[in-house]
Amino acid sequence: MKNHKNSLYQVMLLQDTIREHLLEVDKAAKEREEVILKRLEEKEPLPDKEVDQMVWVRAANQHRAIAEEIILKEWIYV
Repeated sequence: MKNHKNSLYQVMLLQDTIREHLLEVDKAAKEREEVILKRLEEKEPLPDKEVDQMVWVRAANQHRAIAEEIILKEWIYV
């Protein structure tokens, strides 16, 4: 925000509303991440964790990275 929307950042900083705004964005981003992860798991189910834990971890990390990339494009880099 400081780099991309500096004037808004300065106003919120002066009005002491920046913390509240960032908490709201964080909460919304986490909720959106949950939705995206559920959709990804429906589309591409994770392998059985009991069979091969490392394969499961790799797939789960890949899903999380995809979700984070989507959120950054939707919420952060706007």
